[in-house]
Amino acid sequence: MLAHERHNAILHLLHGNQSVRVTELIDKFNVSFETIRRDLDYLEKEGFLKRVHGGATLPASDYRKELPFSVRELKRTKEKSELSQTAARLVTEGQSLFLDISTTNTEFAKVLMQQFERLTIITNSFPISALLMNKPGFTIIFIGGVVRNSEQCVVGDIAEEFVSRFHADLFFMSISGLSLADGLTDYGMGEIQLKKKMMSCAKEIVVLADSSKFGAVSLSRVCGFDEINRIVTDSNIDQQLVRTYSEHGIEVIYSS
Repeated sequence: MLAHERHNAILHLLHGNQSVRVTELIDKFNVSFETIRRDLDYLEKEGFLKRVHGGATLPASDYRKELPFSVRELKRTKEKSELSQTAARLVTEGQSLFLDISTTNTEFAKVLMQQFERLTIITNSFPISALLMNKPGFTIIFIGGVVRNSEQCVVGDIAEEFVSRFHADLFFMSISGLSLADGLTDYGMGEIQLKKKMMSCAKEIVVLADSSKFGAVSLSRVCGFDEINRIVTDSNIDQQLVRTYSEHGIEVIYSS
C-alpha cells in the first residue's frame, strides 16, 4: 500500500471511530511503528488529526482545511440525503442542470436518478457522471479539463471554456462555508473559478449546504448572497439563523 493510500485509510478509520491507536494501525497495515509514527506526524502537520499518547484523535473543525473526497463522502450522509430530496422539488422533468464536484451533489445525483427520467446534466465530477450514465434517459455532458486526482474532477482553463458553451436552467452549487459577514466560501481555486463560470451560464443558482456549513468560513470567497437565488439545507438548521438570513433577503429552504 502506498503512503497516500494508507493516509486515506487512516482518516477513514479516524472519522468512523473518532480516534485510532498506533497498535491498531500497525496490525491493520502490517507496517512498523516508525512508519505509522511518520504517517501520524504528517497528517497532524497537515491539520487532519491531533496526536495523543498511543494514537490520534480528530482535531477541532477547521473549515479552511479540506478533507479528502473519500473521507468527506462518509460525513453527514443523512443530512445530505435529506436536503437532496428537498432540492429535487426545484427540478422539472427535461431541464438542464450544472452539478459541480462534491459529496453533496453526488448524493443529489442519486435522488435525481430515482425521481426523473429525462434530464441533461453538465458536470466536472467523475463520480456523478459514472453514476448517472446508467440512466438511459439522461444526457450527460462531461466537462473536459485537467484532472484533479484527489477530488475526482476536472478543473482549469479548458474546463472553464467548455462550460461557456452551455446555458443551463439550474446550477446546484456546493459550498464549504456560508457566513453573512464573509459570503460563500470554498477551497481549491480551480474549483472556485469553475463555479463562477457555471454561475454565469445558469439561469438560476441554488446552493446546497448542510446545516454544519452555516457560520463556517473556508479558504477563499466564491460570491456574495446577492449572486445566488436560494439555499437548500437540512432540518437541523437553527430556526433563528433562518430568520436572520430571511431578514437579509436570503431564502433558506429545508424540510420541516
